[in-house]
Amino acid sequence: MAIPANAPVHDLGSLRIDDSHRAGSSWGKRLAIFFGLLVVLAGLSGAVFSFWNQKPLVEVVVAQKSANNGGREALLNASGYVTPRRRATIAAKITGRVTGVFFDEGTHVAENQLLATLDDSDVRKALNAAKADYEASKAAITDFEVQLRNARIQLHRAEQLQSAGVETQEQLDNARTNADSLQAKIALAQSQVVSAETRIQEAQQAVDNCTIRAPYAGIVVSKDAQVGEMVSPVSAGGGFTRTGIATIVDMNSNEIEVDVNESYISRVQDGQPVTAILDAYPDWEIPSRVRTIIPSADRQKATVKVRISFLKLDPRILPDMGIKVTFLSAEQKKPAGADAASILIPQSAVHEDNGKKIVFLVKDDKAERRAVTLGGSRGSDTVVIAGVSVGDTVVVKGPENLRDGQSVAIRK
Repeated sequence: MAIPANAPVHDLGSLRIDDSHRAGSSWGKRLAIFFGLLVVLAGLSGAVFSFWNQKPLVEVVVAQKSANNGGREALLNASGYVTPRRRATIAAKITGRVTGVFFDEGTHVAENQLLATLDDSDVRKALNAAKADYEASKAAITDFEVQLRNARIQLHRAEQLQSAGVETQEQLDNARTNADSLQAKIALAQSQVVSAETRIQEAQQAVDNCTIRAPYAGIVVSKDAQVGEMVSPVSAGGGFTRTGIATIVDMNSNEIEVDVNESYISRVQDGQPVTAILDAYPDWEIPSRVRTIIPSADRQKATVKVRISFLKLDPRILPDMGIKVTFLSAEQKKPAGADAASILIPQSAVHEDNGKKIVFLVKDDKAERRAVTLGGSRGSDTVVIAGVSVGDTVVVKGPENLRDGQSVAIRK
């Protein structure tokens, strides 16, 4: 095929890359690789710096003053709650609508004090009906007694006339029958009077059931019903019917209830001295004594319930407060350093370093090594006689390589 004379000519040689351009492109790649390596090295350096300067996390507790046990050895620690022996939810004996509530939470009530009233309109009508039956039966007796007196007069007259031969034996028998009948009617009416009295007592009891009174002196801790609500001694009507009116607690029956691991229950005995400290008042040591050990174990928790009585009650002791107790030995001992001020810390906070007992404190976000002098142990805690002050922040859990002066972060 012939190519026209005026057809364009393609110069493929113009697409060739010059050698000088090839060299420049190689240097560009080398520079890109160099700067990339610099970035990677900088990242690795930052990661290493962050790793070596990362603050270790530690768990801490605040050192507290140990309880004064009067020279007795602490055998066991436990925690529990204040619980009253006499706590009752007061309920009505019948189902009814509340018409009056005469107490509030915190009210001190006396024995037999009126707490609430229920609608008694129906039972009062029954009481009035029973009283009416009683009056009717008594009136019937009075009427029968009048008729009986007249029947006896007629009987006496009939007896005289029959003796004289004026009246027949039949007339005498009728007079005697009439008197005996009236006597029987009087006996029946008297039984009806007794029945009416019983119905009155029953109706009166139903009326009395409409008033709810305190069974013993105490403090109202819960108000469970309002005027207009229905109450019932059994659960009925779903959520629209209350089963209680109020909850009353006898504050004089407050005691401590704790669960002791069955492995250590042999250390607890009836009458054993105990020191108790309320969570709400950590500086108040309450002398107490073991009242009883419940003779049954909880197979799920492997614990035995122990009840402890306060030697002296106080208004600050409230039901369901958290409390910690220390079971003490019966005999008094005089351990070394007993007269010195002692601090209580967990045993896990104490470490051994070259034969010395040490702890780590946290001050200004740094660990501070401190040598300590220890006393006796109290369960999982130990007594520090010297080296730690009340209120110091003590490390109980942290890295094994923790060192003096190292920056630390407290685990929240």
